[in-house]
Amino acid sequence: MNWPLLINIALSTAGFLATFIIIPNFYQVFIDAGMFGRDLNKTSKAKVPEALGVICGAVFLMVMFLFIPVPFLEIFLADKWEKFPHHEFVEFICALLSICCMIFLGFADDALNLKWRHKLLLPSMASLPLLMVYLVNFGNTVIIVPKPLRFLLGIEIDLFILYYLYMGMLAVFCTNAINILAGINGLEAGQSLVIALSIVTFNSVELSRGMWRNNQFLSLYIMMPFIGVCAALLYYNWYPSRVFVGDTFCYFAGMTFAVVGILGHFSKTMLLFFIPQIFNFIYSIPQLFHFVPCPRHRLPKYDPKTNKLGMSYSRFKPSELKPLGSLALYLFKLFGLVQINYNVGEDGEYMECNNLTLINLIIKILGPTHEQTLTVYLLIIQVLGSCLAFFIRYKLASMFYDVVH
Repeated sequence: MNWPLLINIALSTAGFLATFIIIPNFYQVFIDAGMFGRDLNKTSKAKVPEALGVICGAVFLMVMFLFIPVPFLEIFLADKWEKFPHHEFVEFICALLSICCMIFLGFADDALNLKWRHKLLLPSMASLPLLMVYLVNFGNTVIIVPKPLRFLLGIEIDLFILYYLYMGMLAVFCTNAINILAGINGLEAGQSLVIALSIVTFNSVELSRGMWRNNQFLSLYIMMPFIGVCAALLYYNWYPSRVFVGDTFCYFAGMTFAVVGILGHFSKTMLLFFIPQIFNFIYSIPQLFHFVPCPRHRLPKYDPKTNKLGMSYSRFKPSELKPLGSLALYLFKLFGLVQINYNVGEDGEYMECNNLTLINLIIKILGPTHEQTLTVYLLIIQVLGSCLAFFIRYKLASMFYDVVH
């Protein structure tokens, strides 16, 4: 283990302690500023401070700013400026710039309650510095074609501008995928922590194989402080939650993952760690694109008598259902993925289906579930998703690519 990484781990530990200490001291500050909510899945209607992800992001940035000179300290001390790795330094700074922009824009979303079209635009804007650095330092837009398609496309294909579009969309997906799979205590911070630990495991495995050392270390330098602040936030966000993480944290986490995936040159592997989020996104598409009517909140429904969460439903008239929505519900019902009730309401003129989220699907399969238990189940799915990702990356990849050992 190199000494810059040891210093990074020490600073990450300090970041954990700082976040752990600071968050309780800002409870009342956020409440007084009007940034609070009430937990809809509890009988208590006490004010819960929200958008505490901004504390998490601020501490992360302070840790990273302190760490900036560390990887280059040997060159500074030896006064070997002619050997200074300017491209690595610029990568590092622009990675922090993109993350910093996303924290700011995420907090603006929490404060101003921006619309969905803005939620798609903001990550695209924040990723531009990152894409510019990639263009200047690498500019490589050639991808290796999977073996089954090589008879059509050859071994390599240059995507040109489409490659940058893909990276921009990766940033948009990562930030919003965590935001979509949310709504119960501990889930946003919990899934982010599992993904971060999976990335660190991947980086460690790649380093042990001598692969892309600089890229893997760059990823570790960013991921370790993130794990520190995320773990502290999860402590306070765990059931019963004393804080809400807000869109700020979802954007911050998503952009951090996108940054290390792009600059670490393992964006495809990064997406594998998002298997549950990808499933949740695909499952949610009929409502996200309004093929099926989508209520403002798709949280599971709380039953105060049993203290458990049940499925929440979207109720609408059959005439409101678009053709693609009807097709999607038919296919989902065919595979047992949706509960549809007909002839509901006083006059029987409505129909309803459970809201199309992974959270509601788990409840459909298991029945009404306590909130903490439900979070644990979803995090187990996240861990299993990472295990599947490693299996695909190291066992099945040879079926599609020439894997270097």
